[in-house]
Formats: sequence, structure tokens, C-alpha cells
Amino acid sequence: MIKIINKYFLLSLFIIFTTFSCVDDESIISDPFVVAFETLSLNLVEIEESQNISLVYSEMSSEYGSLTILLETDNALYGSDFITDPPVENNNLTIPIIPGENQNSILFTKLNENLDETAEIRLNIIFIEYPDAIIQGNSSFVLNSSASLGRGFQPNVGGPNEPNQVYVDLSTENQTVIKRDRWDLGFYGGSDFRVDINGSIYMAAGNLSGNNIDLVSQEEIDAIQSLIAVGTFDPANEAYVDNPDGDIEKTAIAPISEFDNNNKVYLLNLGYEVGNVDPNPGSVNIAGDSRGWKKIRILRQGDGYLLQHANIQDTTHEEIFIAKNTDYNFRFFSFSENNFVNVEPYAESWDINFTVFTNVLEQAGSYGFADGVLHNRKGGVTAYSVNTDDISYESFQQENIVESNFQSDQRTIGSSWRNVLGEDKVLIDNIFYIIKDPNGNYYKLKFTALLNDKGVRGFPEFKYKLL
Repeated sequence: MIKIINKYFLLSLFIIFTTFSCVDDESIISDPFVVAFETLSLNLVEIEESQNISLVYSEMSSEYGSLTILLETDNALYGSDFITDPPVENNNLTIPIIPGENQNSILFTKLNENLDETAEIRLNIIFIEYPDAIIQGNSSFVLNSSASLGRGFQPNVGGPNEPNQVYVDLSTENQTVIKRDRWDLGFYGGSDFRVDINGSIYMAAGNLSGNNIDLVSQEEIDAIQSLIAVGTFDPANEAYVDNPDGDIEKTAIAPISEFDNNNKVYLLNLGYEVGNVDPNPGSVNIAGDSRGWKKIRILRQGDGYLLQHANIQDTTHEEIFIAKNTDYNFRFFSFSENNFVNVEPYAESWDINFTVFTNVLEQAGSYGFADGVLHNRKGGVTAYSVNTDDISYESFQQENIVESNFQSDQRTIGSSWRNVLGEDKVLIDNIFYIIKDPNGNYYKLKFTALLNDKGVRGFPEFKYKLL
């Protein structure tokens, strides 16, 4: 697996040092001579025939020398699948260092157009024959068909009922798959005391007037229950769902006050089970049977939360303490398991989430959306879209990035990558996306599939590349 590093980090890895002798004699030790790969990787898919792999020197060479590079391969055979210039002998390439030069290169030629997608070719600098030379910085280079270099990536959303939420970390190509009905409440790990509800199963929440969970009247429940739902086509029902832009300050449940009396009882619509009937090709079946209702009240307790919960007819309640964990955006709780559950990876270990989500339609209130892609706003991820009329996906490079275009709204991708309103469900192929992760890495990402080869929804595919 490639460790993603910003390519502009290269020259900062060249250590330049000066030491001085003691007493009156002063001598300067020369800077070390460093050779490094200019970039870290190359996508085999993008090489039509030949490609130069550049090496750079920390200073102009003044003497003759040589560079030894070790070749390692997986599922690729030298001489049959590829060759290099200079050629490989005993698994090594020897590259001359000639006075007056500050760079060199290896010519890589692909002989087999149908290399297995698991093929990987690694080049490692193992020896520099030159005065005061050291090996440091970008000493390894890899060629493969990694998704981060352009190969197709298929998040496992589970087919047309989309039962899974899939968290994708672009830097490691990891996907974390969780059943989207596995959790109900998310308790925020940041500085604020906030609680999310699970919009992927169309949950909603509305506060009642009192602050005693055991004394909720049926009359008060009846007065508000029909309003607390997703998809009522009433603009006012936006108040009962978390704001879909992902702003933690816009949750349906008010911030948890340090003063207990300020924390109201909430009526909680648990949304819907995942649909269990296969729809016609091109359609989805997101929502199954209703999951019922709960009443809840949440208090602060130290640097954590105290959750009170009960069925709406009960006159007693249960309590559970939820400690904050700052390594995660949220700690998650499930009523069905009456316990904590693992959902998201670490806050800075995922970038985008494939999920059903609750959105808001102008003048129509909340509504459920399938095929959603949300970026990790709370973890520091931002994104923006690019139209291919302006520049093609293939041509877009880091120098084309416009920093002011990045958006915090987690729906920047959302459902904009497909059109499912008509009879034909189609991929929108004239846009792609630029994503900036919490570590300052930039990626370009383009969707390549909405349906499988049988026309069934729930089989998205995308490609992406580190810029």
C-alpha cells in the first residue's frame, strides 16, 4: 500500500547542515549529496507505452558516480510485461552520475497492455556511489493500478436497498462498512455538546415542553407526533431533522445545556427499517417498516452525556452515561442493543461516506435521498465540483486547484453525480470533484458507474487520483 505524501514535500526532506570545529580552527562540512525520486508513484493504467521516471539531485553533480536501484515486483514480469532503460541486471538498475547534471531518469516501457490490476512494480534506491552521498527523502517509487492512482473503486453499499453506510479513506483506500440501521444517536466528541440523529433511516426529533421524561402526557404527544417525520412535504418539518449540510450547530436536538432544567424531553421518531423487497431494476427500496418511537432527555455529566430514554408510554426510564472521545466525531448509541456501537473510523481517518441521507427540498421540507455521498465536514474535509466544459478530469492538475472554491457543506457531492428523476437512471459524466483531506492532500474524483451490468442501482463506482 502506498503511503500518501504531498509530492512537494520532497525538497524539505533534504537535510542541509553545517558543523563547526572548536577552538580557533573553523571548518565547514559540505552538504550531503542526495538523490530522490521526484514523485512517489505512477498509475500503470495511464501509461500508454513509455514513461520517464524522474530522479532529482540536491545539488549539481561535480564528479562521476553511480546510483543503484533495486527492482521488486508483484504479478508483473520483467521482459514480458515491462522493461526499463537502463536495463535490469540481477534485479538492479545502475544509473550513471555525470558531472554538471542535477537530475536523471529511468525510461519505463509497458509491454503488456493487459497487466493484472494487482500488478505492482517497486523501485528503491539502495546505494549511491558519490562523495558525501546519503539516501533520504523519496527513495522509493511504485507503479501499480491503485485506486488512488486512477483504478475503479467500488464501495459496498449493498445493492438497491442500500443497507450499508460506507466510510472511505482515500489515502489508504480503506472502506469501513456498517449497517445504516445499526445506530440511532451520535454523541459529539468535539468541544460542543451536541447529539446527531440517524438521517440515513429518516429519524426525526422534536422537543416537548417539559423536562421530566416520566411525566410526558399523551395529550402533548398527540399534538406534535404527526409533525415529527421526514417526507411530510411541510417546509416547517425542517426543524425536526439535523441540517443536511453537516453543521454541528444545526442539529434537531438543541445543544445540551450545563443547566439541567434547560434540557427538554424530546419525542424521537426512529424512522424506518431497511427495505427488504428487491425493487425493479433502476429503482431503490430504501425504507421498510416503521421502527417506532422513543422519548429521550439528554443531560451533561462531567465531560460527557447522560442519556435518559424510554418508550413513549412508560412512566419510568433507563439511563446510560456516554463519555466523549475526541478521537472520533461521535460516539454512537443503539436503542435495539441498548449500548454503544462502533460506526465511524477515527475522525481524521475517513474522507467520504456513501449513504442514504435526509436532505431538505426548497419549500417542501425534509426528504430522503438514496445514492448519497457526504464528505467528512466535522473531520476537516472540504470539496468542490468541476465541470468538464472548463477542464477535463484527465487534464486537471494540482496547479488548477482554486482554494476559494472549497465548500464545507457535506453535500457538495451529495446526489449531484447522478440523475434518477426520469425513466432512465443516468450517471452525470460532465462533472468531477476535488477533495481536500485533513492532512492537506488533494484528490480528484470522478464517478464511473451508478448501475451494475444488469441495470440495478446500489453499485456505484468511482476513480480518483492524488494530485
